Parts: sequence; C-alpha cells; structure tokens
Amino acid sequence: MFDRPQGGERAVLVSVGIGHPVDPADTMEFRALAASAGTVDVATVTACRARPDPKYFVGSGKAEEIRQIAETHDAAVVLIDQTLSPSQERNLEKLTNRRVLDRNGLILDIFSQRARSFEGKLQVELAQLSHLSTRLVRGWTHLERQKGGIGLRGPGETQLETDRRLIGKKIKTLKLRLEKLSQQRDTGRHVRREVPVPTVALVGYTNAGKSTLFNRLTGSATYVADQLFATLDPTVRQLKLDGVGEVVLADTVGFVRELPHELVAAFRSTLQEAREADLLLHVVDASDPQRSLRIEQVRSVLRGIGAGDLPELLVFNKIDLLEELPRVLDGADGLPAQAWISAVSDAGMAPLRAAIARAVRPHQQRRTLHVELAAASLRSQLYRRNAIRAERTRDDGSWEIDVELEAAELAKLDGASGVHVLEPAMRLVTRGEAA
Repeated sequence: MFDRPQGGERAVLVSVGIGHPVDPADTMEFRALAASAGTVDVATVTACRARPDPKYFVGSGKAEEIRQIAETHDAAVVLIDQTLSPSQERNLEKLTNRRVLDRNGLILDIFSQRARSFEGKLQVELAQLSHLSTRLVRGWTHLERQKGGIGLRGPGETQLETDRRLIGKKIKTLKLRLEKLSQQRDTGRHVRREVPVPTVALVGYTNAGKSTLFNRLTGSATYVADQLFATLDPTVRQLKLDGVGEVVLADTVGFVRELPHELVAAFRSTLQEAREADLLLHVVDASDPQRSLRIEQVRSVLRGIGAGDLPELLVFNKIDLLEELPRVLDGADGLPAQAWISAVSDAGMAPLRAAIARAVRPHQQRRTLHVELAAASLRSQLYRRNAIRAERTRDDGSWEIDVELEAAELAKLDGASGVHVLEPAMRLVTRGEAA
C-alpha cells in the first residue's frame, strides 16, 4: 500500500466523542500521549457522533476533512483517540494514504520506545504481536494462494494464514519466556515473604509523580520525566521506617484511561508486585481537575489484575501547585486514608512516612520481651528493623526489650527458644534500677 515511516512524524490528532462532546481534558491527555511518542502535533480535529461509523469510525465527511488537513500540513501519520476496528484502520489508511494509529496502537508504540529491561521488552513485543494479530485481515495485496509446481509447492495456505501462523508461533515463544521470568519473580517474592518484611507498591495514573516520590522516599535515582509512561520497568528498593524497620517499596508502570487489554495482559507479571503488596500507595496528581475520575480509572485496572481489595493509602501529590497544606487524614477505621504532599518540595514527607508505617502495621502492639543470651541474634534483627523502643540488661546478661510488633509476630515469638513475652506489670527489676 505505502511505506510506513518509522517515527518522529508530523501528526494530525483526531479526538472523537461518542454520544457526548469531546472532553478538552481528554484531548490534552491525547496530545501528551502523542508528544510522548515523539510526534509533532500539526493539527487537531474534533468530531462528535452518536455511534461509530462502520467504515471510517468518524463518518465519510469527517474522514475526507482529515485527509485534506493531513495533505495541507504534510502530516505523515493520523492518530485517532479511540479504538478502531482493523477494517476502519485500513479504510482510513487507504483514504488518507497515511499511516493511521488508534489509541491502543499509539500507547503500544510509546511502550516499545520506553521499555529498557529484558522482561519489559518481551512484554511489549508480546502486546504488539497480540495487537497485530487482530489486524491481519486482507490487509495486503500479496494474499493470493501460494503457487504450486515442481520446486514451488507451498504448504497450500494463503500468505495471510502464513503470517498468522508465524505470529502465533512467536507469541507462544514469548509467553514461555515470560513465564520463566515470572517464575523467577515469584521466587524472589517468596523469599521476601519468608522474612516478615512488608511490601508497598506505588500505583497511580501516569505522570502523577510516582517515580519522584519513589526517589524521595528511598534516596534512589530512578528515571523521572514530565511525560506519560516515563517508567515502565518496575524498580524495587528497601525503605526504612521508624517502628517498622525495612519495607520493600516497588515502583510500577503508570495507568491510563482505556489501557489496552493487550498491555494489561502482557504486564500482568510486572503488576504482580502490586497484586501481592501489603499496601498500595495510590499516587494522585492533586492539581489534576479530573483527579476523581483518574482515581476510579486506576482502581478499575487494579480490580482487573486482582488487586482491588488491597489496603490503599491515597497520596495527593503536587500540592506545591495548589494552596494546600501537607497533612494526613485518617479513615473511619482509624488508619491513614489520605496524605497530601509534594514529592518535589519534600512537603509532608515525614508525616507520609509515619502514615505508611501505621498502614503497613495496623495491628502493631507494644510489648516487653525477655531475650536470653542464646537468642542474641533476634535482638540484632529487632534493632535492624527499628522495632526496639527501650532495652534493659538483667544481672545474668539477658535483656528486657520493649518492642513494637504485629500481634501475629508477638504470638510467634512467645515460647520461641530463649524468648518470652512479658506483660508490662511483670517487668523484673534490672541492674541499675531501684526496687
């Protein structure tokens, strides 16, 4: 049909409202998506229809207008902020003689540019092939049945069938390789679960400031940019919290409205970090006028991966752009429900850390342990976790240690070799104290 250019194209953006006018906020987000893909926005076309047109999605008149605008501005690609059927995409390409990408194709293209890790690249390739497989419907002129004859006898299938078979084979290979990587991730998570270390996952709408917050909390240098999907590959770091000790903090891929199901499926193993977390830090751009809608869109994706019922702490970020004070608000259950902060200016970060500690250890209790010399390793472990509040040495060299631990951990420790949980009233008089 025509040569498809590789990238950096001049683009005509088409926003279509189905059953309602185009939302300007959605148009702005679509422009940001296009910019993230590396295109140059030369014109924007809006349309409103009661229902999609079967042939062009936008109707023949609007399709002709798009063609003329693309020619006038010498655009190389037409981007549609909707999900097109394979036939609608081909019909628009034939009419405009330009490459046409729907919303799903555009997001897939962004992901293909941003993936850095081996697993991330495999996941994006799987998503792209799954998307492409739906487009193999009489899209080429070479689909005649392969010729027979001596030395030319083919498998007796059309080129379309051959393409489908090869793509299917590649998809199967990718799934097997990703399954092995997923098993390695499961092994890592299993090792973490053997040690009572809570896991906290950062989730949220793309460009809400998750990576900036991640860097602020952990002191790391994860890539940060003011663009959509700046972070694709999950990053895991340790975070130390007073009263809790070490916490595993995971930064995950950002969500977006109508995230292509191919990507959700391909990134399921990556999103497993969120699914198996003890707490979700749901980061929200507080300056976004549609923040309530964004919260629900993220929660919809979380429900889709089986993480909809996990404990959640809403973190309203970017209060430096508003006249808001940093604060933490508790929910009806007495646990932190909201934190208003600025990851850029560091405002509210100390209260946020305290809120995370309370949220990941909601059933924490203060008790006194009698730790014998034979269990000295436990004492060292409690110090590493910042779980010790006070310590007294007895005459025989053993210790009485005031700790804050989960009720389940205290029950597990009680009766362990060299360890006894004491009631506060049972505390013995120790060396250097008056009777």
